[in-house]
Amino acid sequence: MTGVLPAQALRQLIDQGVICADPAITEGQIQPASLDLRLGTVAYRVRASFLAGQGRSVAERISEFEMHRVDLTAGAVLEKGCVYLIPLMERLALPKGVTAVANAKSSTGRLDLLTRTITDGGVEFDRIPEGYHGPLYAEVCPRSFSVLARSGQRLNQIRFRQGQAVLSDADLAALHARERLVDGPAVISEGLGFSVDLQPAEGDLVGYRAKPHTGVIDLDRIGHYPAAEFWEEIRTRDGRIILDPGAFYILVSREAVTIPPDYAAEMAPYLAMVGEFRVHYAGFFDPGFGHSEAGGAGSRGVLEVRCHEAPFVLEHGQVVGRLVYERMSARPETLYGAGIASNYQGQGLKLAKHFRG
Repeated sequence: MTGVLPAQALRQLIDQGVICADPAITEGQIQPASLDLRLGTVAYRVRASFLAGQGRSVAERISEFEMHRVDLTAGAVLEKGCVYLIPLMERLALPKGVTAVANAKSSTGRLDLLTRTITDGGVEFDRIPEGYHGPLYAEVCPRSFSVLARSGQRLNQIRFRQGQAVLSDADLAALHARERLVDGPAVISEGLGFSVDLQPAEGDLVGYRAKPHTGVIDLDRIGHYPAAEFWEEIRTRDGRIILDPGAFYILVSREAVTIPPDYAAEMAPYLAMVGEFRVHYAGFFDPGFGHSEAGGAGSRGVLEVRCHEAPFVLEHGQVVGRLVYERMSARPETLYGAGIASNYQGQGLKLAKHFRG
């Protein structure tokens, strides 16, 4: 059956050796429609981001660009503005007809921690073709904060597909009619459009901007760091803000989003010509996100926004991205937010789980 493979199918792939790891994969890594990937024991500081390219291995490219290496066994600081290449514990032996796509985990994106997966012979980030046999690597570039990372931490995740799973606009419109995917008019064009909320129902807090000079964030410390030491509050009463070039923002969607149990979604840019900014580094939405069966009543999409070369006026209700919905090959045994450690079910405007206050 075609579609995104659920947790129970991932367990079968692990048993078959399609997904393997050293040390062995744990149950905690398996999510409703994806698998968390773990950092290995060493990080290579490289001069620049790169792809292996056809016919070349990542290991040989590391030899070209390596500056020094860092032992992650006991933990080490990955410095802001630097690029690191980290072998992952997992490797793949994909059969014909099964492809994979990787993405940063939600908390990774909310720390502005650019994390992408590369493979031997790869010509794209985060895209793994059918038949790939080989190792996986994470490229990690802290953009706003230096972080303390350790072997075994999970910064990115991988989703497996069999055949074509993406819904057409017509099928997406029919699904919205049945399930009410957003709590307002649906903008459907190669996915379900969503907009930014700059007119909250209460108060004038609309987002956060990362401070430029902060301390190190230990990725294992949850609810530890005072938000005010790392983030500046963004407030407005006129429904607009001006994005500063190079700055990183946490905002929230105006719409409450629902992902039905038989579907998954991935966040994608809306249109390149919409504005001089990039929305959302972490783009997987699991089955059950915001859905009533999983204890949700619609959940806002948190937007990780980076402005590019020119200041840009962002206004309330402006469409900034789209959710591409895909069919699951089968309903997952467990939904997002239903009996698992789901940090962002029912969320509104929310920073990463590392912050408090």
